[in-house]
Amino acid sequence: MSRVELAPELGDDIDRILDHLAKHNVTDPGRRIGEIIEAINALEHNPLIGRPAENDLRELVIGRRSRGYVALYRYLAELDIVLVLALRSQREAGYAERGSR
Repeated sequence: MSRVELAPELGDDIDRILDHLAKHNVTDPGRRIGEIIEAINALEHNPLIGRPAENDLRELVIGRRSRGYVALYRYLAELDIVLVLALRSQREAGYAERGSR
């Protein structure tokens, strides 16, 4: 079983998503975040489930349509660690800019 680690910046992404949900009066935003975390936890058993992205990164597609998100991560096979780097809505153009990945 792989170990899943969340980058500290993921908190900013979750705050941004929660702000968006509040702005659009989405009921039970905590449940939506719970669904995202549940999907990320699936990486413990299937670290390569996400689609390949550039620079040896992968993207985990979570949900769809207005409930759709994408988690950007890197799987370090030699350490059996999944590093979740960023989270965005599927409707966003890209990930928030971060330092080096």
